[in-house]
Amino acid sequence: MANASVALVVGVTGMAGINIAQALKSPTAQGGPWTVYGAARRAMPTWFPSSAVDHFITFDAVDFNDTNATLAPLSNHITHVFWAAINVGRDQEDNIITNSTMLTNVIKALMPIIGPLSYVIFRYKRVLRNILAHFNFLGQPGAAQHEPPFHEDMARLPHPNFYHALEDVVKSYASDIRYTIHRPSIIVGASSRSVYNALVMLAAYAEICKYQNAPFRFFGNRYTWEHFSDMTDTRVLAEQHVWGAVNKKANNQAFNCTNGDVFTWKKMRGVLCEEFGVEFVPLDDKDGLFDLVDEMKDKGKVWNQIVEEKGLVKMKLEEIACFIGFQYLMRSDFQLVSSMNKSKEFGFFGYADSIKSVRFWIGKLREMNIIP
Repeated sequence: MANASVALVVGVTGMAGINIAQALKSPTAQGGPWTVYGAARRAMPTWFPSSAVDHFITFDAVDFNDTNATLAPLSNHITHVFWAAINVGRDQEDNIITNSTMLTNVIKALMPIIGPLSYVIFRYKRVLRNILAHFNFLGQPGAAQHEPPFHEDMARLPHPNFYHALEDVVKSYASDIRYTIHRPSIIVGASSRSVYNALVMLAAYAEICKYQNAPFRFFGNRYTWEHFSDMTDTRVLAEQHVWGAVNKKANNQAFNCTNGDVFTWKKMRGVLCEEFGVEFVPLDDKDGLFDLVDEMKDKGKVWNQIVEEKGLVKMKLEEIACFIGFQYLMRSDFQLVSSMNKSKEFGFFGYADSIKSVRFWIGKLREMNIIP
């Protein structure tokens, strides 16, 4: 007998997508047993755990004809879609057009559909002043800021943001589908195909420092160094996605998703130095802030040498993460802390220790041969 729950995870090779697929294939997954289709634009990478999916499919979601040809035959089979895809373009307008097109193409290819279709949307929470989505508004007059702890019913900030556009696309189909929206913080996980993978970025920076016998410096400001932040383990994020997909109470709701604890970057910096084998360098901002973006702009060849010498998964430095985005984040003037009260009130109690999360995922990145 065919499984009643059939998931399509779009963007399955990213750090969120992998964990959503693995959570669905767990013997204890809510709503299971699940049949999982994992979708990506490119072929399965060597490090991808093939056991995470029953079927791996490829298509270009920007191209409707390709998307439709691949997904239309599955339209009476798929019961849930988990959106973990992202296409980073030239600017925010490009991001809005491209990512909205991708999501719209997938929805159109799967409709009409027999029975209710539940879309579970993965996105960064809007309360981060669009740091990772719209850098050029930062620091400008009138760039409104919500007061932490951030909660789900805060108004959208007045800047273009493609995650808002994705939310609007889904809501436009509200008469046909159910959905939940998940808003993580700084995400920690393991993949070489995630644009905003902070741990891979930090590891590359640390390895370049070691290779060149240079100090591993903090590139944020004193406020971020001393004040609280939170983060999201991709396993917690995946667990919340599955919970949201099968619990009717969560239908058409948005939920923050963090580990449930807080830390200072001063403390986390010590953990990173220990894990990467570099000397801890206290923040010294007497002569201004250290500019990581400027430091890394000509380090592509150095990283290529490290990849070659260590036999790592081949990826260019600019493919690893967005240095400018994370540097902006580390120079905030507010505490990056979100409330998990709504999730708990609705029945989700997932959590993780952020220090242990960082150690765990650094270990996984090494196992996957993505970092030394």
